[in-house]
Amino acid sequence: MRIYLDQIGCRLNYSEIDTLAGRLQMAGHLTVRSPEEAQVIVFNTCAVTTEAGRKSRQRLRQLHAANPTARIAATGCWATLRPNQAAELPGVSLVVDNAEKDLLHTLLEPWSAELDTPDTLMRMRPDGNPFHFAQTAANQDPKPDLPQDADKAFDKAFEKAFEKDNVIERRARTRAFIKVQDGCNNRCTFCIVTVARGESRSRPIASIVEEVQHLVAEGGQEAVLTGVHLGSYGRDLADAERSDLKELTRAILTDTDIARLRLSSLEPWELADGFFDLWSQWPQRLCPHLHLPLQAGTDKQLRRMARRCTKESFGQLVADARAAIPELVVTTDLIVGFPGETEDDFSESMAFVEEMRFAHAHIFPFSARQGTAAARFGQQVRKVEKKERSRRMHALLERIGSAERARFVGAVRPVLWEGVGQPLTDQSGRLWSGLTDNYLRVMAIAPAHLDLHNQIISTRLEELNGDTLFGTLC
Repeated sequence: MRIYLDQIGCRLNYSEIDTLAGRLQMAGHLTVRSPEEAQVIVFNTCAVTTEAGRKSRQRLRQLHAANPTARIAATGCWATLRPNQAAELPGVSLVVDNAEKDLLHTLLEPWSAELDTPDTLMRMRPDGNPFHFAQTAANQDPKPDLPQDADKAFDKAFEKAFEKDNVIERRARTRAFIKVQDGCNNRCTFCIVTVARGESRSRPIASIVEEVQHLVAEGGQEAVLTGVHLGSYGRDLADAERSDLKELTRAILTDTDIARLRLSSLEPWELADGFFDLWSQWPQRLCPHLHLPLQAGTDKQLRRMARRCTKESFGQLVADARAAIPELVVTTDLIVGFPGETEDDFSESMAFVEEMRFAHAHIFPFSARQGTAAARFGQQVRKVEKKERSRRMHALLERIGSAERARFVGAVRPVLWEGVGQPLTDQSGRLWSGLTDNYLRVMAIAPAHLDLHNQIISTRLEELNGDTLFGTLC
């Protein structure tokens, strides 16, 4: 089958789609670059906010409009929370919830006999799995039980066989998101993701190390560890496999040659003692960037959100990290207009955010999500006030973020260059874009004949323009 894969939302969604692409290719299917080329479209939805849910619905309609003859499979958090709504959208033939997302490659197989020509079917590599049937809008019969060992033969082949065109297609990017954990045991009162993703579930260290080794063999320069609650990694594993994020990080850096390892969003608790010491052991490979979601800058709002930190503990964590990790860049997530937030609360939060010197923040006006505790709270903030507070918080982050980025003007940082350099109008060179190890966006001009893609090159940061630093190659 010709399959187009698409997603919105968090890095975990991107990691899942990347893994699915590899599994589909190993089964003999072709992943295509546009929905117009596809027989089947898979879309990984998001539900972190009401707006994300709206965009998921909108994108599903757009995909159907782009190719009305393609069959659409909807998965991800919004499809899990609103399966009936997803199934009713035009073109959607299959809805797969998060609990069965890892079986998508098998759930799509029954369509292959209908959509592929006999010649195509003959070229496919058998995966050793029986066909499985999924619940659709037209078929409300429950799925049969899946044998526990149904995927063993396929997964074994998938882990070992990254070959030829499939490798090139799957690893077109310079870095890969590696899903190490899913689900969350916390019950933050605003969060619908816990409902959509379920309890925390971690992968064993050995399988993650093997995936990173494959990435290195394919030429990848950077691995980004992702999860719904990355900081809880390994605590749910049993007996000898029980671990934590510190041990996982150490194992990857010890047992692989990955040039750069980056950690995605880390909740500011549950980190093992001495966690930041890892950076002194691998200063050239462990990226000096931490994304630590704060969400609110007052103890009152943190308690109402059921966050497991205080202003003091969060501030101490940031101070400890900066003391241990030279040139660290810290980014965060913030919610404005949470129920009960007064103007005084917001002012206190603004002051704390400025004190923390975040380089960047994702700022979300509070979105009441059905199924969360906060949706039932009293003292809901009016929409106009949330919009105004969001504007003010964005203005603050623009100012303090600019000051953080300006600290690095004149410094030399390793930059991982990506994409295709854009030719200058006079054809004298190309303009390239990349990221430093500490997550600063950089642009630089290189001679037209020089291909920087997927290379890490020391670059002097010469000038700041908005969110972007301009540099020269060393």
